[in-house]
Amino acid sequence: MIELGGNITLVGFKEIGFSEMVVVKKIVGNYARKISDKVGAIDNLTMTVKPIHKSPDEENSKYELHVRLTVKGKVYSTELTDFNLFVAIDSAMKKIESELRLD
Repeated sequence: MIELGGNITLVGFKEIGFSEMVVVKKIVGNYARKISDKVGAIDNLTMTVKPIHKSPDEENSKYELHVRLTVKGKVYSTELTDFNLFVAIDSAMKKIESELRLD
């Protein structure tokens, strides 16, 4: 489990390489800041990744991503599966924004 700030938790990201983690933290941080700027403080943001159909060839590995956001006591969540972790994170956070009606 990796904590970013006090209210963002990344679970299952230990297997992700250092350079990929830099990008993951940047994407998650940007979305968290954008959401908190629009709706106020985020109570909690938890993102869980689980590699599925893992293969030695990283390009054929699939990721299952679960995102749970709590804002002012209300919970928003989504999950999706994709071959590209960055695309999965971006898509999941866009779904959350859509639920918050920020788009």
